[in-house]
Amino acid sequence: MNPITPWALLPALLLATAAQAAEYQQFNPAKSQVRFDYQQMGVAMQGSFKKFSGQLRFDPAAPAAAKASLEVELGSVDTGSSEGDDELATKTWFNTSAFPKARFESSSVKALGGARYEVAGKLTIKGMSRDVVVPATFTSQGKNGQFDGQFTIKRGDFSIGEGAWKAFDVVANDVVVHFRIAATAP
Repeated sequence: MNPITPWALLPALLLATAAQAAEYQQFNPAKSQVRFDYQQMGVAMQGSFKKFSGQLRFDPAAPAAAKASLEVELGSVDTGSSEGDDELATKTWFNTSAFPKARFESSSVKALGGARYEVAGKLTIKGMSRDVVVPATFTSQGKNGQFDGQFTIKRGDFSIGEGAWKAFDVVANDVVVHFRIAATAP
């Protein structure tokens, strides 16, 4: 009987790795979420968006070739209060009649190691675009994959809160956006 050397196992390992590699292309909104945290009068507040859509192409073996876009329907905001939701739709805040959607479009994806990535792109809210860098982790289980991450925006950079709300004494400037994007491979 011949002993098995590590070199003899290499072709089998390469085939197994190639079989596991998949390109995740199907966005799954039912298993995804976009939410946010902010401070109002020093009190931690939360909200989320009920409606969003996206497109992506991500192969963990070739992250630099990845592409992603996400559109969030701003009128689907849920603050836990219908009064708060109605207020955020006004011209002072999201101005959903003129700008119904926020959009993120990736420009590059950089692997950081350990299933961590840095996604750079443009975030557009109320017609104003800003460059953002979004840290994310990716986990997969078979044909199902999931991106998780968070990043902070300055609401003033997008004119979210105009007039008397432009100051940051009542509602803080920092808004932390949390996301979970679920995807499947064909």
